Amino acid sequence: MVARLATLIGPDFTGLPPNSAASRNTRLAAIHSLFGYASLQAPEHAQLISRVLAIQTKRTTKTVVDFLSRTELDALLAAPDRATWHGRRDHALLVLTAQTGLRVSELTTLTIGDLRLGTGSHVSCHGKGRKDRCTPLTVHTQQTMTVWLAERRAASDTAPLFCTRTGSPLSRDAVGRLVAKHAINATRSHPALHGKTITPHTLRHTAAMTLLHAGVDITVIALWLGHESPTTTRIYLHADMALKEQAIARTTPPDTTVGRYQPTDALLAFLDQL
Repeated sequence: MVARLATLIGPDFTGLPPNSAASRNTRLAAIHSLFGYASLQAPEHAQLISRVLAIQTKRTTKTVVDFLSRTELDALLAAPDRATWHGRRDHALLVLTAQTGLRVSELTTLTIGDLRLGTGSHVSCHGKGRKDRCTPLTVHTQQTMTVWLAERRAASDTAPLFCTRTGSPLSRDAVGRLVAKHAINATRSHPALHGKTITPHTLRHTAAMTLLHAGVDITVIALWLGHESPTTTRIYLHADMALKEQAIARTTPPDTTVGRYQPTDALLAFLDQL
């Protein structure tokens, strides 16, 4: 049994090319979840189940998350042409995503009834792991969504919040394409975006970094994003060099100028000759 599971996790599954470490770990997580449930339902197989649960995950390389600065985000939000219906829809979608940090799967399943405007405005979503959560809205996001709802004119609260012209909900691929399209347009007015890969998940990272820069505790950010554990949220602590420089500045000895070392032109010329 364990050998069969190793085949499912490993590179020989169905004869496909070798899986990445992340794919193998995802499969292993599903198997661990199944056997964790089995341990409660079939204790007579405890020895076999414990062997399966003991299978270790494969170590992976952790990349630093990409996020947008305030000016980069403003350029992206200004990219949709709000003279058109699609532009107004896309602008509302981008504003909501960048402020709430919703996953694209949560975004595409939002309904009119999930949005509450007025006093205590917030958006409710059914998140990953079948967990429900509510995210408060800023004044700017509330104003943007009020304008969009007035134009949306849905027949019922169960209608999708963001839809196509025919009223059907947007797919995950459609959201990815519209974000990529507006990112290209934003690059023309803000060249600093050139070379950046901007996806719906980039906006999720941007929302997390905005909260972190505002001094929000990491555990609150984990609740905001719907993370299972604050451990997952710690990746944002490593993402921004400015936060690390602030930490280093606190350790600077007294009577010392805070800042980066700037080499002289003579030193740079000497190093160029090496």
